[in-house]
Amino acid sequence: MGKKSEEKLSRPDSFLNRELSWLEFNRRVLQQAQNPKLPLLERVKFLAIFASNLDEFFMVRVAGLRQQAAADIRKKDPSGRTPAEQLEEISIRCHQMVAEHTQTMHQVFAELRENGLILLRRKELTLEQKSALKPYFESEIFPVLTPISLTELDPPPLLSALQIFVAIVLEPQEKDQPPSILAVPVPDIFKRFPAISSPGPTSLIPLEDLIIEFAGMLCPNRTIRSVGCFRITRDADVPIQTDEAGDLLETMEEAVRERLRRAAVRLQISSNPAPELLRWLQEHLDLQPADIYETDALLGARSLWEIAERPGYERLKLADWPPQPPADLPEDEDLWETIRDHDVLLVHPYESFDPVIRLLKEAAEDPQVLAIKQTLYRTSGDSPIIRALEKAAENGKEVTVLVELKARFDEQRNIQWARRLEDAGCIVIYGVMGLKTHAKALLIVRREQGHIQRYVHLSTGNYNDKTARLYSDIGLISADPDLTRDAASFFNLLTGLSESVGWSKLVIAPTAMRKRLLELIEREIQLSTPDRPGLIMAKLNALEDKQMCQALYRASQAGVKIRLNIRGICCLRPGVKGLSENIEVVSIVDRFLEHARILYFDNGGRPEVYLASADWMGRNLDKRLELLFPITAPGPKKRLIQMLELYLEDNCQSWQLQSDGSYKLKDPKGKLVRAQQLLYEQAVEAARQNRKTQGRFRPIKQDKEA
Repeated sequence: MGKKSEEKLSRPDSFLNRELSWLEFNRRVLQQAQNPKLPLLERVKFLAIFASNLDEFFMVRVAGLRQQAAADIRKKDPSGRTPAEQLEEISIRCHQMVAEHTQTMHQVFAELRENGLILLRRKELTLEQKSALKPYFESEIFPVLTPISLTELDPPPLLSALQIFVAIVLEPQEKDQPPSILAVPVPDIFKRFPAISSPGPTSLIPLEDLIIEFAGMLCPNRTIRSVGCFRITRDADVPIQTDEAGDLLETMEEAVRERLRRAAVRLQISSNPAPELLRWLQEHLDLQPADIYETDALLGARSLWEIAERPGYERLKLADWPPQPPADLPEDEDLWETIRDHDVLLVHPYESFDPVIRLLKEAAEDPQVLAIKQTLYRTSGDSPIIRALEKAAENGKEVTVLVELKARFDEQRNIQWARRLEDAGCIVIYGVMGLKTHAKALLIVRREQGHIQRYVHLSTGNYNDKTARLYSDIGLISADPDLTRDAASFFNLLTGLSESVGWSKLVIAPTAMRKRLLELIEREIQLSTPDRPGLIMAKLNALEDKQMCQALYRASQAGVKIRLNIRGICCLRPGVKGLSENIEVVSIVDRFLEHARILYFDNGGRPEVYLASADWMGRNLDKRLELLFPITAPGPKKRLIQMLELYLEDNCQSWQLQSDGSYKLKDPKGKLVRAQQLLYEQAVEAARQNRKTQGRFRPIKQDKEA
């Protein structure tokens, strides 16, 4: 490689900014809300997702940049921007997107009104509706409300993050006094959008509008000057010093509480707020004008899920796609026999998550099962996984569970699970010091005919039966001796056996994954020829790591064809002459959140396929325990290659990344290809074929290697 080419690999203009790239992803989410081809309540769902995404972005990414800027850190990111410069660009772009989100919300709710679902605002209420709402407010809402004085308490009260407040500005009681300001937290225990009892179409009203309408009841004998709403976003990026934490459970509980008190990073407030209110909030929260977002639409739009999932309006929703029985695991087959016979690939949410739950439930009750070992990163509220692990421990199995307490925003739930599992008799570990355990692994040890047999489940997604209906993920269940032996070594590593071992199939971050991925890319370069160019295909959630981007640039310069499906952040610039002409990057935003990580390396005509828990980000490769594992059985391997090609051919829900960092919707030339729809149709057909042969189906035993 020439000197100029090598220099180009490190120039700032060779990289896109991570934060701006993420905002581009959230813009694609917003564009789904604007898509007139989608049913209206599906568009409402995307409005909620956009708002929820933006909340987390401010709590973590903007908060981190603000900390750096406040400390006068001027180190530039790979794209050449300082923290202060990034904050300035983020603010400009976010204000534009919030205005677009507001406009879209108005448009969608205007169309919903025409379809018999009306979101009424306070100023639209008729006298009859007010009369009907007053008894409900007096009996149900009013007793729960707590007006808090912002101006007369010293020190001022803590205003919780992400809580919607109704602000009431009162006229002063005496001429020379300033006005009083009250903040009324909108209770979370009620529905955000109660229905108004009336004949005709369904009418809903935001709870905060109801409180504003009857605000006079909260401050009798006082004159109200103005009312409005506000919502505060706070820094949620609490540092955890795990090496100094004597009791990690207590440390994490304190970290969750600490979030309530941390610095504000954003203020959302009703349009044209009272000057006294805005001034008090800005000074009290130490915010700049750029941190303040005024809107005449709903605050906290993440709660629009409540409307999107409202029953009785199926005509305004997408038709349900119920998960199918997995193609590799017919329901009438003996579970252990089937897994010993062949590897089972599970493709969620097209195929059901039930086999994973069944695997654990059967293991919990099976007298031949001796031990169960599992990692838990995020799981559901009423988790059948937890119940099965508890049952296994109660039945005398040796149950070891690594519960990752540092899973951001799930800490409190994971603390509760950890305590429940301990109470049931499970051995609970809280992770490896200094690292977050993001790997998804389950190992079952069973005695069969006088010998020990292991079974393993590895996955790209969490053990969460709820998100398994919403996220696209892939799992592998196998009895492969090399893979299960590696899995046993991995769990020994988690429980404190830190000596390195020889790995047959698993590749682990942070010790070896980066090195292995770079070797695979380099091998593709070495094997690439003009007659047979190398080929790398990858499906990831994010590509941010500078070293990985540079390796792909080198491969492109060597003639390797690189096809990437990156859902969110992508810091690599495709299509740049002399740098990345051979790189194509697309992003699919559809009804399911793309979450699986699939890697393909042509290897000179001897393709290798891998699944992983890790994205190509510095945090995944250097600061987390992650797993990369090969898929070698011919059937699953072929299926994954076809899936990758299908994702890359999508021309209905696919966006193409341009070299300037913008995205353009793919031009649907020729045959229409919508990957998610085709994957679901394939799952339905496979299930139909299995039902036809039920009772006599026996899969052909697969070779160990493709």
